[in-house]
Amino acid sequence: MCPPPRPSRWAPPWWAGVLPTVVLPVAVGVITLVGTLLTQPHVTPMRLLDAFGVVLLLAGPAALVVRRWNPPAVYAGIAALLVAYLGFGYPFGPVPLAAVTALATTLLTGHRAAAYAITAAAFPAVVLVRVLLRPELGFPLTGASGWLAWVAAFIAATELWRARRERREQAGAAAAEAERRRGSEERLRMARDLHDSLGHHISLINVQAGVALYLMDDDPEQARTALAAIKQSSRDLLHEMRATLGVLRGVDEEPPQHPVAGLARLDELVAATRTAGLPVTVEVAGDPRELPPSVDAAAYRIMQEALTNTRKHAGPARASVRLTYTEDGILMRIDDDGAGPGVLATGGGNGLPGMRERAAALGGSLTAGPRPGGGFRVDAHLLTAGVGR
Repeated sequence: MCPPPRPSRWAPPWWAGVLPTVVLPVAVGVITLVGTLLTQPHVTPMRLLDAFGVVLLLAGPAALVVRRWNPPAVYAGIAALLVAYLGFGYPFGPVPLAAVTALATTLLTGHRAAAYAITAAAFPAVVLVRVLLRPELGFPLTGASGWLAWVAAFIAATELWRARRERREQAGAAAAEAERRRGSEERLRMARDLHDSLGHHISLINVQAGVALYLMDDDPEQARTALAAIKQSSRDLLHEMRATLGVLRGVDEEPPQHPVAGLARLDELVAATRTAGLPVTVEVAGDPRELPPSVDAAAYRIMQEALTNTRKHAGPARASVRLTYTEDGILMRIDDDGAGPGVLATGGGNGLPGMRERAAALGGSLTAGPRPGGGFRVDAHLLTAGVGR
């Protein structure tokens, strides 16, 4: 996991957000005015462009400044200005540019129904004004058809752009959500590892410290053995915590050098458990084979947590572990004959939920509860199908 980026100390100037809002309307206004003035000598308008015409001509581009405030209202207003401008008989040029820009903004902001409705009203109005002002020319069938085709093509291109932008936004949102979920899963995995490792090693240290204190005077040699076990267990705990904290800080460039949690450390786990005063027997059935790392680590952690819980809650007891390799994964059964499940009966703590989460993450299952004849039983089925090595 990479550390979050540092916030930038550079703050954009106040005009950085205003500039895009103003530049487009100014550009549209300049193009509209200059284009109309250049076109005027080549057309036969009923009325030459005057001051009032310039006001009508530039009112549409000016309205684009607030186009994102209410796109349908701005589009409707600009369309009305266009019809009014043409209705006064002023020369035609790139006059519809502001209306086309407002149409694009209305579509791109999701107001599709309003955009279609305003266009359906404005286009016939423009054609009608043309027919009323120049009846001697008749109905401009060719020109109207060409303009209608152009408007339809523009709308189709804008819709395609909008759809592609939405897909990109959705893909970005999905990628961000996937990254967030991966981060959450990684944090949960490390939290489970810390819980299991801390619980196991601290439980061993607590037991061995009690043995050392009890035998310090009567059996110094046994007390020395208990202290050696405490030293080894604390060293292992420090190694595992350093590896986990290194991942959290993102500072480890090389993989950890201490053994990775897995069934290859089963003998070590059993020996430490026996040293802590819990007799354990192990039985392996089926055809032992190398498991995917995620399954191997989950199997070890489940067994570690189950044995830790037995030491903490079962009282004087014996435990047995049975591993059965199957075609689709591995079956695990951890039994004890202690006085009872104690706190586990109420589901308290994080041990059982953590074990169930590990199994469920691999598509497997885990059940835990009192076993027939007394004691407690944990059954886990971890699947290897579909799990990468």
